[in-house]
Amino acid sequence: SGLSQEAGSVEQLSLHCAEGSLEWLYPTGALRLRLAPRLPPTTAAVKGGSPRHVTACVKPTGTFRGAQLYLEREGVLELLLPEAPRPRARCFSWLPQEKVALFLQATPHPDISRRIAAFRYELRGDWLARPALPAASLSTEGACRPCNDTEILMAICTSDFVIRGSIRSVSNDAELQESIIGVSAARIHRQKFPLFQASGRLGRPVGSIRTPLRCGVKPGPGTFLFTGWLHFGEAWLSCAPRYRDFQRIYEGAQRTRQNPCEFPVD
Repeated sequence: SGLSQEAGSVEQLSLHCAEGSLEWLYPTGALRLRLAPRLPPTTAAVKGGSPRHVTACVKPTGTFRGAQLYLEREGVLELLLPEAPRPRARCFSWLPQEKVALFLQATPHPDISRRIAAFRYELRGDWLARPALPAASLSTEGACRPCNDTEILMAICTSDFVIRGSIRSVSNDAELQESIIGVSAARIHRQKFPLFQASGRLGRPVGSIRTPLRCGVKPGPGTFLFTGWLHFGEAWLSCAPRYRDFQRIYEGAQRTRQNPCEFPVD
């Protein structure tokens, strides 16, 4: 609470968790949040090395008021979230040796009405496949191109979800610049959280997967292997080859012993 801070003071905090949230009541002065995540070993274990970059995402609540959030990189400030921002995630990356922090500065108001500056955050090493994240601050180069064979093989081993299924619908959210793909799952190979659940007594599991609107996803027939990442509780698409194409790629990698993990193919 800013009520316990002196006017003009800067409170220092460190964010070590891979994800979490911060709520600042009655913002006064500023908070400097050092980003020092204890990264999980998944990237190093799969790729044989340490993460080349660290990625962070912040997503404001719908009631974010009373402060502005800046990225502090090597002493230079960049505005991430203005006061009363749209509830969209902003992401950025940095090298492990770089010094970065989030600087949350209270904005002056003539009254003392209740304001809350609150946001959720995620801190990760490299997303192992190309992250199709809804963030203008990440490079968008290649975000919509189809995955190559190597990326597909890595995606089935490391993604938060791997779902074999078909597209039921595609809807677009122009404000958030997102497309929402409705998916009917024939088989759930992996999901970290119950993103896909059965509808009705005998119905197939269904769920939704998001991707940037600029990618222009259209509904189409056939069976796909959907892979991707959990991002602020929502499924985001990484690679989605047609299942028959995935079978060909995986069986070819098996013959040459270049498949990075075992995966059930039928």
